[in-house]
Amino acid sequence: MAIRLAGLFVEHAVLQRDIAVPVWGCARPGARVRVELGGCVAETVADTSGRFMARLPPMPAGGPFELIALDRKSGDRIVVPDVWLGEVWLCSGQSNMEFTLGSLQSAEEIERMPALPLVRMFGVPHVAQPCRQNDVSAAWQPATVPDIATFSAVAYFFGARLHRELGVAVGLLNSSWGGTRIEAWMSREALMLRPDTRLEVESAEAAFADPAFLGKQESFKPPDDPGNGAEAAGWAATAFDDRKWRTMKLPRIWQHDGHNYSGVFWFRREVEIPAAWAGRELQLNLGSMDKTDVSYFNGRRIGATGEGQDLTVWNKPRVYRVPADAVRAGRAAIAVRVFSFMYGGGMTGPEACMYMHPADEPSARVPLAGDWRYAVEHNLGLIVPPALPPGPDNPNTAGILYDSMIAPLLPYALRGAIWYQGESNADDATAARYGRMLNDLMDDWWRAWGQGPFAFLTVQLANYMAPRDFLEGSLWALVRDGQLKSLARPQAGLAVTIDIGDPHDIHPRNKWDVGGRLAQWALARTYGRPLVASGPLYDGMTIERGRVRIRFRHTGGGLVAKSGALRTFVVAGKDRQFLAAEARIEGDTVTVSHPDVPLPVAVRYAWAENPAGCNLYNAAGLPASPFRTDDW
Repeated sequence: MAIRLAGLFVEHAVLQRDIAVPVWGCARPGARVRVELGGCVAETVADTSGRFMARLPPMPAGGPFELIALDRKSGDRIVVPDVWLGEVWLCSGQSNMEFTLGSLQSAEEIERMPALPLVRMFGVPHVAQPCRQNDVSAAWQPATVPDIATFSAVAYFFGARLHRELGVAVGLLNSSWGGTRIEAWMSREALMLRPDTRLEVESAEAAFADPAFLGKQESFKPPDDPGNGAEAAGWAATAFDDRKWRTMKLPRIWQHDGHNYSGVFWFRREVEIPAAWAGRELQLNLGSMDKTDVSYFNGRRIGATGEGQDLTVWNKPRVYRVPADAVRAGRAAIAVRVFSFMYGGGMTGPEACMYMHPADEPSARVPLAGDWRYAVEHNLGLIVPPALPPGPDNPNTAGILYDSMIAPLLPYALRGAIWYQGESNADDATAARYGRMLNDLMDDWWRAWGQGPFAFLTVQLANYMAPRDFLEGSLWALVRDGQLKSLARPQAGLAVTIDIGDPHDIHPRNKWDVGGRLAQWALARTYGRPLVASGPLYDGMTIERGRVRIRFRHTGGGLVAKSGALRTFVVAGKDRQFLAAEARIEGDTVTVSHPDVPLPVAVRYAWAENPAGCNLYNAAGLPASPFRTDDW
């Protein structure tokens, strides 16, 4: 058998500095294998099946090196070029971690991004199989054009900041899958320790053994586009009279505007073309659309993205060119036909990505977000695919992504993990116990890696859905509470994002601040840099003559109320009836009271899916985490 290394050890790999580095692969049974990197050597013997693992000693950052594995007897060897020692982080979770730079920025913006060849990503392929995998096949990709477009946006911004501030190579293991629950990422061993998750495992294993469970989704087929008859009817034309159409403020998912169905919507907006733009090519940045579109300028098709049941374009920015001969001074009409065949639909922006300008003068941009007229061409009813049964190819089967997308990475040396997940567990069944499951996941991965507890940094759920000052039964608030309480583990960290979400989109486009806040915590806590790790975090309370005093950690030079008086604090007495409270900053504390609650016992802050106007920050400009003092 020719010697070979595991699929992680390929060209451009980044290995973890300053700790022992396991290197494994296959060779002849009983072969004596020598592994070399940067002058360091380790030897081992392959077992009876030919598997081997050597452990290189701790080494400082540097490179490029050749990683060499040699069969001492046969002379067979493999050489992996361009290997660096630096910082390695696992990046896992659901769609907000999976969300790519190419979905966030246009191809032209990607082209202009600076090359960071020492920030590298290994994208773990999507596999959901019920048997534990021991290898993975993919490539390490440097952050250079065009590969950078496939990077997880959050992981990229996290890794780029670490690289800039630490001055070393950064490797990012991206193992993420949209729409997945935390139970899928935990091992069978961990799931079997709790009665509730053990039931999920037993249900899944029964499904594996029962062919009747499999293939239930094969009969589901989303509806086809009924046809674009409205174009022939003139809906895209400049002179079309759309005054009877209703108005929608874009960007927006149309279901959030009361249209709870799938189908085809047309959106129109009139713009005034300055005389100086006449006869010049224009660029239209229309933002993302869910899902496919055909776009027009003065009745002429200028671009289309996706066709049929294309699920790959729902978050791809639309950037179209308007030919110079179509551009005349005066009134012009932009029309967009959006087809969504399941789940949500609409022009989803964000606002910052909706504008137009002459192609040769990007600074002369005119915003396009705001009021658009719209009409429904086809109402197809609400299309929601039936739930997959547990089993192969269902990524939400308990334990299946641990087996398929985590186990093949073990025990690749790393510094820590960043985790962006929780939306899929914000339900009646699991929201209240999400914090416990997050702790179980940390314990599980620490056990599996066998290198001791490493840093585990969680992105707290962002603000989403209709703004409210307070919602006592908020499931998203319960998940955030569990994420906050995971900080009881010394290795745990938290990136608070309660101020950078999007009420209309579960996939907020501001990924640079998310990655930056994760990096802020890592730099402060994992790497010991003199930075404030986070915004204010609840640290306890005392009751003082009709008011409650709240203490915080990470006050970062003082507490700040942005844009006026503090909001979204509520207080309750023993009757558990919360009332909007008066909250005041006093030094590094906040006092909370209400005249109708003379004997307060509990306080909550920013307790809603989208807590409107929550505005407690520290002097470093980082937001406070939502919290509660009670356990009701």
